[in-house]
Amino acid sequence: MTNSKHDIAIIGGGSAGYAAARTAHEAGADVAVIDHGPWGGLCILRGCMPSKAILRSAEIASHMARACEFGLAPVDVCADLAAIIDRKARLVGDFAAYRREQLHDGRFTLYQERAAFLSPQTLQVGDRVLEADHFIIATGSTTRHVPIPGLDQVGYITSDEALELRERPERMIVLGGGPIAVELAQFYQRIGTKVKLIQRSHHILSSGDEDLARPVEQRFRDEGMEVYTGTQLHRFAEEQGQKVAYFAHAGSEASAAADIVLQALGRKPNIEGLQLDRAGVAIDRGRIAVDSAMRTSQPHIYAVGDVNGEHEIVHIAIEQGEIAAYNATHPDRPEHRYDERLNALVVFTDPQVASVGLCEKDCQDEDRPYLVASYPFDDHGKSLTMGELHGHVKILCDPRSGEILGAHIAGPEAGELIHELIAVMYFRGTVRDLARIPHYHPTLAEILTYPAEELAEQL
Repeated sequence: MTNSKHDIAIIGGGSAGYAAARTAHEAGADVAVIDHGPWGGLCILRGCMPSKAILRSAEIASHMARACEFGLAPVDVCADLAAIIDRKARLVGDFAAYRREQLHDGRFTLYQERAAFLSPQTLQVGDRVLEADHFIIATGSTTRHVPIPGLDQVGYITSDEALELRERPERMIVLGGGPIAVELAQFYQRIGTKVKLIQRSHHILSSGDEDLARPVEQRFRDEGMEVYTGTQLHRFAEEQGQKVAYFAHAGSEASAAADIVLQALGRKPNIEGLQLDRAGVAIDRGRIAVDSAMRTSQPHIYAVGDVNGEHEIVHIAIEQGEIAAYNATHPDRPEHRYDERLNALVVFTDPQVASVGLCEKDCQDEDRPYLVASYPFDDHGKSLTMGELHGHVKILCDPRSGEILGAHIAGPEAGELIHELIAVMYFRGTVRDLARIPHYHPTLAEILTYPAEELAEQL
């Protein structure tokens, strides 16, 4: 058994881990990165990039199916799932190769092994004992097992397998209403699978405001998906070669049958096997507890990204990795801390859903006063010409200063439009500022000025 010593040891080579490694190296640290492989991380291999690649195929299929609406000859759309997956695999291969190049360019010492703490200062890494002054845990998340009677017996797939299927199922049950569930549900519905989505909460995307979810639910139903919200799952059974879900819905007992079940009920921090107890790192409800400086209960050990359970969003994981690495390499300077104010989320359904800052639920929970105004896409010139009529934009502001507290969009290109609102909020801009910014006509972006003008008049 050999020993190695580094300034900083980073467990995990995904987006958060690489950001931490790069930041620490730039500060002059001797950096080790440990990952059992394959190199790339969740976002590149099984998350953001593969899912967005296949969603693009479904988006094009949807446009083709609407040809008559735009005065074009009808098109018989037929999806080739194997070809879609092949295209996705090529893109993911390129993304992963670039990440490997970044990691293997000589800046870091790499260990393609599993890591486990032996003590607060040492790791077991393969046949080595590795010591470091600071550790950054960036092991991401993994699919969460949810005990539902009969589900394990009938069998199911997770999002990992849903991104690899090469034969299109005729019928699919999707369990869950979070971003992963709804994106994949719409993808399969659009390529010809009959999808039945079952969600426990009273609307999908339940972490946000209800009015943002309803346009997406309506679009799903318009496209033929069966959406059941406010349900209580009872059990699963195998009947006549089909997987059958039994559940309560709208005061009655209901059932749904399918060839395949996609269990998309969330993910959990990936901490199994790390032996965090030996490091004295505190766990809170299955996640590594951290402060805003990304420190765990051990001041020299940090946890960033999905593993701390704060936010399962890549750009936040990257920022947290940079914060942890800066703090570990600049002990004599004021700590960098994560600011929740500009938290942003995009769900790549059609219509897209994008949010930044506080929602109405947040303000009500905090008993915080706010003003709110919204404007629908079905009364906006550019979206009317595009045939994109689902959804609206909504802005919340402080009732005295007019500073924008939060902004939300359910509609076309919401993931792009939200960045103008993020920029205004970054500079603590007001609804008056947003209303005064020139907007080209006709564009989708000018819709943002309508609720801003309405709120400015109330100040």
